Amino acid sequence: MPTQTIDARGLKCPQPILKITATAIKMKAGDIIEILADCSTFENDVKDWCQRSKKMLMWIKEEAGAKKAQIQF
Repeated sequence: MPTQTIDARGLKCPQPILKITATAIKMKAGDIIEILADCSTFENDVKDWCQRSKKMLMWIKEEAGAKKAQIQF
């Protein structure tokens, strides 16, 4: 299971989610995206994106003053 890492710190909504969407095109079943973002709406945005896209949000946690999320395809 390859893991793709995205650093979206400093980007404002909806840019972190657009980065996930652009990366998702290259992902295969079982692959993982880890994304780090400090946008104030990121946590809700990533939950909504996963629900709409039918992808599994593995976890969200605080890291270095930002939120880090892991999504499995």
